Amino acid sequence: MKMSWMGLGLGVISGVAGGQTVAHESLLGRPAGPTGCHWTAGQQEWLTPSEKGCYATTPDYDETMGYLRRVQGAAPGQVKIEGFGKTGEGRELDVVVVSKDGLFDPAAIHAAKRPIVLVQNSIHAGEMDGKDSCLALLRDMVILKTKAKLLERAVFVFIPMYNADGHERRGAFNRINQDGPAQMGWRGNGTNLNLNRDYLKADTPEAKAFMGMYQRWNPDFFVDDHVTDGADFQYDVTFSIDDGPNVPKATAAWADKVGPEIVRYIDGHGHVGLDTYVELLDEKDLRKGIAIYDDPPRFSTGYVTLTGRPAMLIELHMLKDYKVRVEGNYEALVGLLEIVNRDADKLLALNAAADEENTRWAGKVYPLAIGASGKTEPIAFKGYAYKTAKSEVSGGDWVQYSHVEETMTIPQQVGYKVEASAVAPVAYIVPRQWVDVIDRLAAHGVAMERTTAAWTAAVDTYKCSGMQWQEPPFEGRHPTFNGEASRNPGKYGECVTVKETRTFPAGSAVVKIDQRLAPVAMSWLEPAGPDSALQWGLFDSIFEQKEYGEAYVVERLAREMMAADPKLKAEFEAKVAADPVFAKSAAARLDFFYQRSEFGKANGVGAYPVGRLDSLAGVPLGR
Repeated sequence: MKMSWMGLGLGVISGVAGGQTVAHESLLGRPAGPTGCHWTAGQQEWLTPSEKGCYATTPDYDETMGYLRRVQGAAPGQVKIEGFGKTGEGRELDVVVVSKDGLFDPAAIHAAKRPIVLVQNSIHAGEMDGKDSCLALLRDMVILKTKAKLLERAVFVFIPMYNADGHERRGAFNRINQDGPAQMGWRGNGTNLNLNRDYLKADTPEAKAFMGMYQRWNPDFFVDDHVTDGADFQYDVTFSIDDGPNVPKATAAWADKVGPEIVRYIDGHGHVGLDTYVELLDEKDLRKGIAIYDDPPRFSTGYVTLTGRPAMLIELHMLKDYKVRVEGNYEALVGLLEIVNRDADKLLALNAAADEENTRWAGKVYPLAIGASGKTEPIAFKGYAYKTAKSEVSGGDWVQYSHVEETMTIPQQVGYKVEASAVAPVAYIVPRQWVDVIDRLAAHGVAMERTTAAWTAAVDTYKCSGMQWQEPPFEGRHPTFNGEASRNPGKYGECVTVKETRTFPAGSAVVKIDQRLAPVAMSWLEPAGPDSALQWGLFDSIFEQKEYGEAYVVERLAREMMAADPKLKAEFEAKVAADPVFAKSAAARLDFFYQRSEFGKANGVGAYPVGRLDSLAGVPLGR
């Protein structure tokens, strides 16, 4: 029985459920979509909540956990639900562990040389498709046993609802671009923060809980399930596996082979896959091509890459109906898990090599921010014919997609260039008073030692100036980078290397670089990192001037300085002549002298407090 996606039918009659709808169906302009759902008598008993309504709905938090507990009760030797923290609103965060033989301890699993695959769902809780696909995959692994072979070597661990608070802010109008289900969750968490911008800065209770869980499990492969916005095209499953300059070359080479294999699996199981994250160079003209995927560590996959693990971002297409999307996600996970089982020894060896490589950054140039190399390659892209018309409503261009399939050859950016970098020191030293900065490092599991006494020494550090703060808030902060545009962090201020004598109090944190999580530490402590502590505003107070000079005092100071230094006098007069705004400001003219005096220098404005050490000689260390 063919069902139109414009009709809503929630009942199951003779094993066939109705189609689905969304409150804004007329905005999508799509033709009739899914057929009905047909279940065998054996399947009926274990239908997931979404399957019962033929994917017209998705279960809420309680119904989801109820189904998971039911499966755990039926297969206690293979399934364990384990809490790892609480959301801001107090909901429990869980992982579901699926093992062939009841081995649920991560240390024992690693010792047994069995790869752990961690799948995260519902970080953007309107994009809950991965949750429903994982419920079905769990059922097929341990109840129906049709996918039991996927547990031969691998242990499957998944987070059903990472953004559990957003998941319960359900509504029909949460995602205008998405076809179903009828009620979907919200992008932000309980305080309206986007958890997929919070990995390195870790402001939220969810992120802090994730870090502890992630360190406990130390997965061998990570997947983050999403639903994309953007252009209309034929693919229902797109994905990317990070292969940038922060990824060890051997791991990147393996990932480059895995991508096409997963596409072949997806395509061979009734879906259309593409191993590319589709970010257009021009959102109104697909033919201009696809941009390189820049993945800084505010994002889940960018963060996981810093820890030396391969990470896969799945983006289902929002205009495909919910049934197609959930089933496409299912096939992508099955295709990946088949490869992980087959390549288990290779994957474990690659991860061990990555761990070793991450301990040897000292003295090498570490890439902090990346961008496109400028090179492109043609790609045969399965799109739809479209046209662009002038809109009498917006006054701009209006892209109108048909549903006539068209394969078009378009350019795709390939290769990376490093846009910000730093030579890794032997260690960093962070004064103990910068508690928030140190606490974030601890949350990430970065190893630190503490000084046992005050220590004064000349250290390499930075002097920062010209910082610009974003005026509208971005993720609850006013960062120095411009929102999502983080590829050129120096554009919004500059930090230059200096050597200065500093005193670090007892209890200051020393972060050695010869550790597995060195890239996490460098990305957090190097100012030019697009998600560094400085960029996110945790060092904002260093840019505040605390002492000032009264005008009548600085007037005398200025005259003394010019009398003592003719070059300074000439510099001042040249600036007055060349800069009319400066010339008209009495305060600016006096500040010119104050900032160049010993009094101004004592303010230390822009002095970055973290030291970079090229040796640990003389540093009073203790645990």
